[in-house]
Amino acid sequence: MAPTKNVRTISQEAFDELVKENIDDLGMDPAEALEDAIQTLSLQGVDLSGIVKCVPGEGGIKDHPAMQCLDKLKQLNADSKDQFGGQDLVQITALLNDLSELCISNKEDSGNAAIVAKNGGIELVCLICSKIPTKSRQCLVSCFKAMASLLTDVQSTESFRASGGPKIVVGILSDGIRDLDILKSGFTVVAAAASGNEVVKQSLMDLRVDELILQVLSGQTQGSIQSLYDAIRVLLTSDDNRVVASEVYGYARRFAKIGIAKALVESLHGGISSPSLVSASIALKAVAVNDEICKSIADAGGIDVLLKCVDDSGEQRNKTVARTCCSLLSKLAGSDSNKSAIVEKGGMDKLIKLSARFSDDPSVLQEVRD
Repeated sequence: MAPTKNVRTISQEAFDELVKENIDDLGMDPAEALEDAIQTLSLQGVDLSGIVKCVPGEGGIKDHPAMQCLDKLKQLNADSKDQFGGQDLVQITALLNDLSELCISNKEDSGNAAIVAKNGGIELVCLICSKIPTKSRQCLVSCFKAMASLLTDVQSTESFRASGGPKIVVGILSDGIRDLDILKSGFTVVAAAASGNEVVKQSLMDLRVDELILQVLSGQTQGSIQSLYDAIRVLLTSDDNRVVASEVYGYARRFAKIGIAKALVESLHGGISSPSLVSASIALKAVAVNDEICKSIADAGGIDVLLKCVDDSGEQRNKTVARTCCSLLSKLAGSDSNKSAIVEKGGMDKLIKLSARFSDDPSVLQEVRD
């Protein structure tokens, strides 16, 4: 693994002290002192994520809503030696729901996740998750949602890994293999944790997450699990800039070898009306990394179902499906035998017809040409 770039950081105490010095020593008013501290540190390349930026006397880190929530969770955790039970589970579920709401990335105050992570939130949530009884389904789902909301960068995913997060999550997913909500929220954590982190990907693969994925895809669970397809895509994407040579190519071959490629083809048979068609197609494209796998996808009926979806997407003017299916078809056409099969099955005529229907959409036309 390539060396990571050193990032300058600062503690909450040091930040607060700098603001105080601006007021006491330089005579700045509080708002000016705060702004000056932020600008000065930013110009020096200091990472201020996770720092509560407030004027002294107008609320500090202890008054921050996310930190208050975290402190309550810490207390409940400290009071419980082993598994949680009874009223504790009710309180923990409510607090975890509050925490995920405060930290979810698309909320206005997205810095909350960094603040919680900087103050031991990921380690705490992992520990709490390990102490929730398997039968406490709602609490586990809430814990997974809170966990996913905190995994926003490499630092947070490293904390997750160091806290035993991969083993905890895979263990719970294995126990809850038939519970749709557990699977949805759990694979959301898998996708978030593996994103941009090669070491977490390896940890998950060492725990045989691929076999778990195959179990779910093989029809043991009813319902569409969007996050499952996201997890496949992330696990097979080389997106860690610290790594010179990623292992994801080998993971894709392993996925195909145990039958995930064929299982994904099966999931495409729901056609254009399936809510998972686009996600499953993207996941399948990530698995199709060599000629042998591309051929196996064709042998499993992948080309037939894709050409049907291409036709239907044109008739229903669904450009998202059109783009995605053409992109996957292009990947499969990397195999010479698949090229011939596409032509023999009338694929060229279908693509020409699709181009005519989306003649005003460059994004679709680009995928058709490719």
